Formats: sequence, structure tokens, C-alpha cells
Amino acid sequence: MTNRASTDDQSEAFPASAPVDRVLLAEPRGFCAGVEMAIKALTWMVRSFEAPVYCYHEIVHNKLVVERFETQGVIFVDRIEDVPTGSPIMLSAHGSPPEIREAAQSRGSYVVDSVCPLVTKVHHEVKVRAGKGYRIVYVGHEGHEEAVGTMAVAPDAIDRVESIAEVDALTTGDKPVALLAQTTLSHRDWEGVAVRVRERFPEVWTPGRSDLCFATTNRQAALMELAHRCDAVIVIGSANSSNTRALEQLAREEGCERVFRVNTVAELPHDLHGTVGVTAGASAPEELVEEVIEFLAPTDGVEIVSVTDEDEYFPPPRNIRDLQTSIEDAATTLLGGSTMDRPGMDDRSLGASHVLASLSG
Repeated sequence: MTNRASTDDQSEAFPASAPVDRVLLAEPRGFCAGVEMAIKALTWMVRSFEAPVYCYHEIVHNKLVVERFETQGVIFVDRIEDVPTGSPIMLSAHGSPPEIREAAQSRGSYVVDSVCPLVTKVHHEVKVRAGKGYRIVYVGHEGHEEAVGTMAVAPDAIDRVESIAEVDALTTGDKPVALLAQTTLSHRDWEGVAVRVRERFPEVWTPGRSDLCFATTNRQAALMELAHRCDAVIVIGSANSSNTRALEQLAREEGCERVFRVNTVAELPHDLHGTVGVTAGASAPEELVEEVIEFLAPTDGVEIVSVTDEDEYFPPPRNIRDLQTSIEDAATTLLGGSTMDRPGMDDRSLGASHVLASLSG
């Protein structure tokens, strides 16, 4: 369990400003390309439709993000049947089972699927391998929304595992075996299980490009570069975020004795000292990072620990692109302009953290 003490309890024992010498700030950190895409897409929904807009499951696994959208009239539901017929619906970035997408289309006035393209890739691999007669071994966490959605693509052809013991218990008959994974797994969660699958099934099929999310891998690599130099590590993100919990676990495995996973700065203890590492899960906004650094107020400043430049970009879902085009056409026509030579919209330079912050106004 993460060692978090009450701010109120500690405020009397420690000064309001922690005696921190230096902050080591991981880079990359925070929003990945899939989360950027999903947040901007849902923002378009709340700006384009009267409230309420419905979202099947949390758009991303972050408490602040969910609460910020709730203030804008977004209602998050765990059953598509709870959405009134004729309401606008968004499906979360983690991917939804085929039957959920079909049910949404049948009852929603406007439906946008904000599934991360990397998850879509895994869904496609499941569908293709199942169609070719493979037995699919899927490494993923029980009950995680991404795992549930992926397994629903071919439920009769897939087995979910997350331990070597579960791999040893598999029975696949004489079918060829394919190995796939939840995108947000840590390499350490994946590697031992994958090795055992390959030992049991030497002819196992694997995709040419790893299913593990590049953003998850990058954030873990940055954390590994700084964790051993720190007296404490702060991981910003929510408890139901798989990649955030993987960062928390990794910091401990790297030898850091004090690791704190927090939703907000209010959950930090006041006795932090020395060198403190800071990172954020792929669904945590940058404003939370800024608040944590302000709280720590390092006397020797902030050192960026960078392992790579991350410039991946995912365009908005097709329905959002169609909506953007319709709004642009209408505005251009009303203003007497020409739609023939109007430049197309590109939201690449518009960060989701900025978009999210605008919703608080």
C-alpha cells in the first residue's frame, strides 16, 4: 500500500514548505498521445452539444480529468443502458466490446469512439488471429477495461493470463498459439509471463511491433533513470490507472524506499527532503505536476531527466473530424468566405492540458 499520511495530521509536525534540495523531473511524463486525443475529443463534444453528454466508462483513468468533465455536464456510466435514447455518447479511450459499440450506435444521437489507436491495433490482431484458428494468450489485468474490451472481440478464442502459474495451466489443444498484451502493462509485468509462454509454445505467433504502449515504456524508462538518485519519488496519477500503478511499483523495485502515488498535491507528506523524483502517469495532467513542484519548492531547482523526445500524435476520431468540418463550413459560409481555399483544421499544436484547464473557467 502506498505510504500516504494525512496532510492535516502532518501539518503540525512539519513546516508548510518541505526542505527539498532538488527535484528530478522525468521526461516524458503525463499525457500520452491517446489521452491527448480522447480529452480533446470529449471537449469538442461538450462544446458542441447541450448537456448532458454521456461517456461509457471514465474517459481516462484520472480523478481530476473525470471531475473536470463532470462540471461540464458529462455523465459517466458503466452500463450503456443507462444512457437515455437520443443522447450524445462517447466511448472511452480504453476500448469497448463490440456489443457496446453496437448498442451505443442504436441509442445515441451522436456516437464518438475515442479508443486509443494502439488498443485498436490489438483488437485487430485478436480478430485476425481468431479468424485464422489461433488460440490467443492475452497478458492483461483482470477486470481492467482495456482487457475486458479486448477479450470481448473473440471471447471463445482467448485466454487472459497475468502470472506464470496461469500460463502453466493453459490448455490449447492442437491449435496454433498467438501472444498479445494489454497495452499499459509494464515490461516487468509482461516479460516473465511472455518468456514462459514462449517456453511452453515455441512456435507462438507474436506481432511484428510490440503491443506495449510506447508512452508507457518511455515513462518507465525515464523513471528508471532517476529513481536510484532519489530520497523519495512522487508518482502523480489515480489508483485505477494501470500505467500509474506500474510506475509506482517500478520506483520501489529500483530501490527507492519512499514512494508516494498521489492524485493531488494535498496528499503529499510534509517531511520530504533531499532529492525528490517526480513523474506522472499517462492520464495525469501537467497542472498537477506544476502544483507538486510548487509545493516542493526545491532550493537547488529542477533537473529534467529525459530519455527521449516523444512527438507521437493521434488525430481526432473520425466523427469529431466530421463535426469539426461541418462547423468550419457553416462558419465560413456565414462569414461569406470560400470553403474551397480554407486551410484545414489541425489541433496538433493544441495541448490537452491547456484544453482541460480551459474547462475550469
